[in-house]
Amino acid sequence: MIFRQFFDSASATYTYLLAERHEAVIIDPVLEKVGLYLQILDEMNLKLVKALDTHVHADHVTGLGALRDGTRCVTVMGRESTADVVAMRVGDGDKVEVDGIRLTALYTPGHTSDSYSFVLPDRVFTGDTLLIRGTGRTDFQNGDARAQYHSLFDKLLKLPSETLVYPAHDYRGMTVSTIGEERAHNPRLQVGSVDQYVELMAGLRLPHPKLMDVAVPANRSIGLVQDRGVAEGWALLFSAALAALDDPETLVVDLREDAELGCDAQIPRSLHLPYGELARALRPGGEL
Repeated sequence: MIFRQFFDSASATYTYLLAERHEAVIIDPVLEKVGLYLQILDEMNLKLVKALDTHVHADHVTGLGALRDGTRCVTVMGRESTADVVAMRVGDGDKVEVDGIRLTALYTPGHTSDSYSFVLPDRVFTGDTLLIRGTGRTDFQNGDARAQYHSLFDKLLKLPSETLVYPAHDYRGMTVSTIGEERAHNPRLQVGSVDQYVELMAGLRLPHPKLMDVAVPANRSIGLVQDRGVAEGWALLFSAALAALDDPETLVVDLREDAELGCDAQIPRSLHLPYGELARALRPGGEL
């Protein structure tokens, strides 16, 4: 597996790039680093297919919108996210798949109400829920220390001890840990009950992130401006998309995964074809 870890020093954010063959997925991209991601993708001859955020970030502006506009990738967030337009929304247990990579979405609220972790067989990307020798703060964006305790002790810490832990942030230069290490040595996990954890988190009294007033509104509005895609002809305004549904000369293809289709409304007069089947369907004799 191709695996790259990027670091943004301004926000102490880690971004992860994964690929097995030619298609890639990126986790928690930072806007200012999008040029670097695109350079690495080009150098490694990778096509970015999906870009996901573990939650609505408060300390940096996400790169999801810029990556979508630059690569036409699918943007992914949890169903609970307040972001206005995301192409794919996942729930607990759903899969995020690209060629050879299959991430399992794990709903881990507490830091925020929309926090998710993403699990591979040997590693977990924990966002801000579980940090290396720490845990994400719970005092804004519908944070809930009680919910975070259950996300930690009932979900993440039940993963195998050897599971690698890759968080969205680290402020001391730590790059990776394991579930076993954190269970044994993370000071915030050495509590005897949920009430003790709630008391511990309530006593932190941390200052708000410097960019919070800028980052949160920006990250909730990643879908509002898509002028580039419309101008270049690969995106449609909502009104044009509605008109296309009634055009007998236009075939609308719904690329959502089966799990998404089962949770959300169907698109009338469309052909459902999950993205993973698209290449086969475009070959001679395929549906398209």
